[in-house]
Amino acid sequence: MTLYDSLFEHLRQPIAQILLTRNDIADRTQYQNAQNTFAELFNLGVIPIVNENDTLAVSEIRFGDNDTLSAITAAMVQADYLFLMTDVDCLYDKNPRTNPDAVPIEVVEDVTSLKTDTSSTGSSLGTGGMSTKLVAARVATSAGVTTVITRSSNPGNIASIVNYCQSLKQAQSQQDTPSQPLNPAEGDLLSNPVSSLHLEALSKAPLHTRFLPDPEPIRDRSFWLLHSIAAHGTVFIDEGAHRALVLKAGLLPVGIVDVEGHFAEQEAVRLVVVPPKHPVQSSLASSNSAIPVLTPSSAGEAEMKSPVEVGRALVNYSAAEITKIKGLQSTQIQDVLGYADSDYVAYRQNVSLLKK
Repeated sequence: MTLYDSLFEHLRQPIAQILLTRNDIADRTQYQNAQNTFAELFNLGVIPIVNENDTLAVSEIRFGDNDTLSAITAAMVQADYLFLMTDVDCLYDKNPRTNPDAVPIEVVEDVTSLKTDTSSTGSSLGTGGMSTKLVAARVATSAGVTTVITRSSNPGNIASIVNYCQSLKQAQSQQDTPSQPLNPAEGDLLSNPVSSLHLEALSKAPLHTRFLPDPEPIRDRSFWLLHSIAAHGTVFIDEGAHRALVLKAGLLPVGIVDVEGHFAEQEAVRLVVVPPKHPVQSSLASSNSAIPVLTPSSAGEAEMKSPVEVGRALVNYSAAEITKIKGLQSTQIQDVLGYADSDYVAYRQNVSLLKK
């Protein structure tokens, strides 16, 4: 922090240090307080320097890497850009260290469908490799943040890339047919009324990979549910319950197939859809297993062939209670438990579904 303070002092730019753990934003009120703190610092002209509070963090409440922390922070402040700096110029289709013919990937529209070699281990100056940067890009772009991977050894790239992106937007807006994507390499750019300054920016953009933001971003409470709190277990639901959630209804016990994990009421759980007649394997929900996550490619399939994670929820009942009332009508909760805090296992406002 002393280094940041010394560097920004030359620019007469005030800064402030913010230390976070995942536990700081797991509570909705604390999450909003963090947002308000960032907003007030920006209003005062102060640049926040964000880092994980390593002195307090334990494995259960750590972000795990700076890439994830930066993506969640960018979403919290609704940033225009997130730059993930690394020791290569951009993302390649193969590891450029071992494959001289590796081809750079300049623009990614859908990070979930990206197929590339992420075997590089990352810089010695930070935690996480290229795979964690792709996870961070998925989180940030889902919140509407344009995400960029570029080389950290040349900080001037940031301003050049921002100018390049802004020039692209202005040139695009001046096209007669804005639905046609602009390709700076083609000669039709010169036929548009774009200033020479913008043309210069377009021609001098440093090599980088740009992940385009989701046109329908997940923000506020939905983003908080999906990415800011850790899941303490899994609730397996049937396809009828999933359809009801899509239609903005709450989660009723009748639609629950099984439960995995130990969690209390008002804790977050994964929601996993189980197809008809599929035997639920409890081991699927363990932290070491890989439950497929709903992606744009898998969402379009006529039916799910295997359990698929579709979202997160804050539940009104504990794991033990849900195990007792799963598959039952809400009117039976009182008879089984001796009490009925709610007809719903999770209210719809406490459910956030992954984008289709």
